Amino acid sequence: MINIILTDFQGEIAALIAAFLWAICSTIYAILGAKIPPLLLNLLKGLVAIFFIFLTFIITNQINPNCNVETGILLGISGIIGIGIGDTAYLKALNYLGARKTLLLETLAPPLSTILAYFLLGESLTFLACIGIFITIIGVVWVITERTKEVVITNNKIGIEGLKWGLIAAMSQSLGAVISRFALSTTDILPLWSTLFRLIGGTIIVVILLLNKKENQITIIKTIWSVKTFLIITFTAFGSTYLGIWLQQTSLKFAPAGIAQTLLATSPLFVIPIAMALGEKVSFRAILGALVALIGIGFLFVGK
Repeated sequence: MINIILTDFQGEIAALIAAFLWAICSTIYAILGAKIPPLLLNLLKGLVAIFFIFLTFIITNQINPNCNVETGILLGISGIIGIGIGDTAYLKALNYLGARKTLLLETLAPPLSTILAYFLLGESLTFLACIGIFITIIGVVWVITERTKEVVITNNKIGIEGLKWGLIAAMSQSLGAVISRFALSTTDILPLWSTLFRLIGGTIIVVILLLNKKENQITIIKTIWSVKTFLIITFTAFGSTYLGIWLQQTSLKFAPAGIAQTLLATSPLFVIPIAMALGEKVSFRAILGALVALIGIGFLFVGK
């Protein structure tokens, strides 16, 4: 029974695990973003993840990506859009809005991905799956929009900037996911190899953008450098970028783009049990919102 579930729903399970990892790492990124510019932080986490991927290839001897040049280029473009532009915009939005409000804007990604996948890939969903997406998003939004002490936006300009970067992040990540879904569903490429191609594409565009910045990035690195900061970036990049994107690619290979993006957007729900484990008081609204989202996730599994 367990083997059947793991085989039939490996894409959905991978997405939920990725969402759990991103829930932990988003809070850490919000803290790191206070002293590390988004572009530089995106570059550092990308380089750490690429190192871990090559280490994995050496250990597992996975030297054959099982794809042609065109697929590699397509995944690279997906990485430029989704990781290079999307993740940088996400990190900038975190600086302006904080984790909760930024994650709220990220709930636009599932419907955007569903629409793009329908028009670009001809990928349609069952009625139950569409209901599941809607219910899951309602539950997530209900959790995120609860009033908290996290960030109070007192400046309209700050709010508009945060909204702009959050929307860019959602749109870029949706388009990147759909392009990646196309490449993964039409070839036998391994998800980890697709992760590498996407990260290389994302890293290249980040380096180009950094070269056009007036700030001296080497000076910034010297300013922020410490063993503690290095370890925090390494740990967070391992969880969010190496494992998280690997799992994201696995979910996009084995589940429709709309369903994968919906489950990937459930990160805020995983903050609740983490907060409870740390002894924080969790409101009835947050628990109820999580239950609503779980019902939606149930529809996604049943309606596949």
